[in-house]
Amino acid sequence: MIEKPHHLPERLGLVSAAAADPFLTEDLLRGVQVHGGVDLAKVVEPLPEDDARWTAEPLRDLVDDAMHQFRNNRTDADGWLAPRLHASLRLTRREAADKRMWNHLALAVAPDYVAWRHAPAPASGRSELRINPARFKGAADRQCFSRLWWAAEMFRNGDDYAPVVTACSNQDLIHNALRMDLVDHRPTAQALVRILLRGVAGTGREINGLMAAINTAGATLVYDALGPDEPRDPAALHQWIAEAESAPPVPRHDLPVGPDEDPVPEKSVTALTDHFLELFETAPVRGRVPQA
Repeated sequence: MIEKPHHLPERLGLVSAAAADPFLTEDLLRGVQVHGGVDLAKVVEPLPEDDARWTAEPLRDLVDDAMHQFRNNRTDADGWLAPRLHASLRLTRREAADKRMWNHLALAVAPDYVAWRHAPAPASGRSELRINPARFKGAADRQCFSRLWWAAEMFRNGDDYAPVVTACSNQDLIHNALRMDLVDHRPTAQALVRILLRGVAGTGREINGLMAAINTAGATLVYDALGPDEPRDPAALHQWIAEAESAPPVPRHDLPVGPDEDPVPEKSVTALTDHFLELFETAPVRGRVPQA
């Protein structure tokens, strides 16, 4: 496994896609050697100095702990790191949508974690093993850290991160969910978690079939009519972000606590869970034998 950069930044910053490209070297993508960090620091756009949220050390500590704890099962690190990354890096959705910050986190703060979690694998049309560059700079459903932050944002139930752990136990679910606007509807997200917990759909084929059915039906059916949600109080999120400076490090053994928002209405989750189970019964799932 590659080592972390010799020069680690004290604060998060912004790195554009164009500025990141020269540092996605063949040695890095093959998992052989990471850049030193000094030259990368020259192309970083700084974030406001007076905001404690941009301190890099807590995030570096988190990825170090994840690599140690999950050294024998890297995939399981997602469910552990996602809620803790979200609770440690308290962002608005607008801030989280800025890919430049995730580029910096992946390339400057923790490129060794990216290489550890998404180890080199066969690439299309190439004989050698490589890390997918999208894990360093890519779409929200691919980039190593943004995918985890957005999974936590989409699947948390108010201040409760337990559903996030369940969602992250299935890679196909979070990959599909982050590409679908429907999962921004909180009752839909919680209903998907309930289905996972019931063990009805768990394989990649089953999840893909379920998500396709939900997405197709959603083109003509407004899920909010079946499972209405309560409007969020933005004050709770802003208060949670304002408390970042005085917040202790996120716990390692217990789940952190998110913004003090009301949970999703239980009636809505139940209604959508039942509806999605009905859709799943007739969803085309490759390899599934139709019931007589």
